[in-house]
Amino acid sequence: MALRDLAPWHHGKSAASSPLSDLHREVDRVFESFWSGFGAPALLRDSGGGIALDVRVDASEDDKAYHVTAELPGLSEKDVEITFADNTLTISGEKKEEKEVKEENYHRRERSFGSFRRSFTLPVEVDEEKIVASFKDGVMTIDLPKSQTAQKKSKKITIQRGK
Repeated sequence: MALRDLAPWHHGKSAASSPLSDLHREVDRVFESFWSGFGAPALLRDSGGGIALDVRVDASEDDKAYHVTAELPGLSEKDVEITFADNTLTISGEKKEEKEVKEENYHRRERSFGSFRRSFTLPVEVDEEKIVASFKDGVMTIDLPKSQTAQKKSKKITIQRGK
């Protein structure tokens, strides 16, 4: 018996549901979820030839607006696109990096790229004309003011003591 006969695949034929391939997929999933908790990019996810960037986003709400803050280290405002349509905010972007080192005895060139896309559907109307975005030190802040009608819908309810 040859060593290749022990593998669950034979020369290009994959065993889509073999116990070994199922275990391999599960181990990949566990490592991907483990490392994503540390803020590292999801290195096992492919996004069309690049790495899927892991973008951390904080969202909050007050009486007058929604506030979204996205951590985008290594990116500039020209690498990011923000759109708002049908009460859905979408933040997307791409990071491209190229390094080249030329020394007397060697020449090294490295390229990497990754992309991301995050969308948020907001539960109330937003005044689209007053949406403001700013970018500083790798942090993007977006303020989405609620429309006047959405602000009026909010009513404070007094809590009474139990009887």
